[in-house]
Amino acid sequence: MIDLKAARNDPDAFRGALARKGAADAFDALLAADERWRALVPRVDELRSRMKLKGKPTPEQAEELQRVKEELRAAEESLAAAEAERDELLLQVPNPPHESAPDGDDEDDAVEISRWGDPPALADPKEHTEIGRFEMERAARISGARFGYLVGDTALLAFALYRFALDHLVEHGFTPMLPPVLVREQAMVGTGFFPTETSNIYALEEDGLFLTGTSEVALASFHMDEIVDLARLPLRYTAFSPCFRREAGAAGRDTRGMFRVHQFNKVEMFVFTEPGASYAEHDRMVELEEEFVRRLGLPYRAVNVAAGDLGASAAKKVDIEAWFPAQERFREITSCSNTTDYQARRLGIRVRRDGSLETPHTLNGTMVTDRAVLAILENFQGDVPEVLVPYGAPARVEP
Repeated sequence: MIDLKAARNDPDAFRGALARKGAADAFDALLAADERWRALVPRVDELRSRMKLKGKPTPEQAEELQRVKEELRAAEESLAAAEAERDELLLQVPNPPHESAPDGDDEDDAVEISRWGDPPALADPKEHTEIGRFEMERAARISGARFGYLVGDTALLAFALYRFALDHLVEHGFTPMLPPVLVREQAMVGTGFFPTETSNIYALEEDGLFLTGTSEVALASFHMDEIVDLARLPLRYTAFSPCFRREAGAAGRDTRGMFRVHQFNKVEMFVFTEPGASYAEHDRMVELEEEFVRRLGLPYRAVNVAAGDLGASAAKKVDIEAWFPAQERFREITSCSNTTDYQARRLGIRVRRDGSLETPHTLNGTMVTDRAVLAILENFQGDVPEVLVPYGAPARVEP
């Protein structure tokens, strides 16, 4: 969540930034609720002080105390209601975008930062489903639309990619994890996926648990409600996990093949760092993503995502988009976000510096998902990057 004290001190700056995310009205509603709460605090404090008497009260004082007690009860109820309204609205205000995030509302407004590699000149590019083995119809019979099996050489290619990605990150100081994919509501709220992304999350209502759409949730929550030693920062974690997304609102989009599905696998990276170091860390993480894609030999471009297209928690996000010959365009295969203090504040994570507590910054980034399998198949038409063969991938994928 945003720093409410900082927002009170400079509301115009916060409002201007949040307007770029379409959240100026939500911010104004929060400030109004906060003002109502603050106006009630002195009244409650004053009534509480009047309830304190030394010695036994006289009959007149007892009568007055009873009247004050009733006033106090009503004032405390009003204060609690105002506080609940303020806290609910606070959860709905997104992280203000960084000034370097371009204006705009969708993927077409992203600004290209860099480009690497040349798209292959293919006379008749085949789609990934024509090259690898993806059992979509069988999956649909047991799970419904937007599910699929990866079978045989295609599965071996995917496993090799995951392990190559993990090794790449471990070599650069990340601690590997296999995290839970079922979490409580507190973790979803703490990472900013609730309330804004509720429609995209699968819920197990009987158990009060939710299937995560990214291991970012589990990694961010690893230090929930903890005070982390400043000397340990930066803390860099990486995790492999299956991910689940309802893809609400995606009707009619990417209906062919395995590009947009409800279940996929991902290797994620997550970092806790000092506030002053987070944008340098963001640059480092993006470079790790780019280096990985270059080692695979995939043509790509990096784009700075528009402010209005950022998720609630992100202040800045850079996407890596690989070339997909069958679609004749670049498509996102990784992303990297700086969420500043937004998630750590919601999750109650702090660090101690010189005897005082402050909120660290957190960052998350995708190293690889199943989409990289699709990009490899389409760009190399079945041939596999040599770097993956030692990890068990075949030299060529056969259907």
